[in-house]
Amino acid sequence: MLRWVVLALFISVCAFAEAQKKKEKTPTRPLSRGWGKNIKWVKSYEEGLSEMTKSQKPLMVIHHLDNCPHSKALKEAFVADKSIQKMVKEDFIMLNVVEETGDKNLAPDGYYVPRILFVDPSQTVRADVVGKYSDHLYTYSPDDMELLAANMKKVKLLLHNEL
Repeated sequence: MLRWVVLALFISVCAFAEAQKKKEKTPTRPLSRGWGKNIKWVKSYEEGLSEMTKSQKPLMVIHHLDNCPHSKALKEAFVADKSIQKMVKEDFIMLNVVEETGDKNLAPDGYYVPRILFVDPSQTVRADVVGKYSDHLYTYSPDDMELLAANMKKVKLLLHNEL
């Protein structure tokens, strides 16, 4: 009987140790996902809406995929542009998502990546703030950082004029 108790105890200790090892190996992924480590990022669309309502700052939602070459190129240009990094840090609630939110308003012209949309504090998706491509209205390429910065300024101006 004592052997069985010792054996059960030994198996329990081994299982616990294995679980701890797996837990330690799983790194926690930063919310920035490489889009700017000095920026405060929200975890979810719902949290973004809540923070946006409290702060009265617009929400910028970046839809991307980690393994998409277009998303990677946009991310590099976004991080390299100091004026954009400064603006998002000071004037926007930031969310980047690699999985769709389920809110069809965040895909007014379809589900594709990368795409960037803005939501104002009245929780209105600013479908009128678009990039330069007619087939994917909310896509920006690495060469479009000036346009993205201009659209960010436009969103800030609309916010002050409309709300």
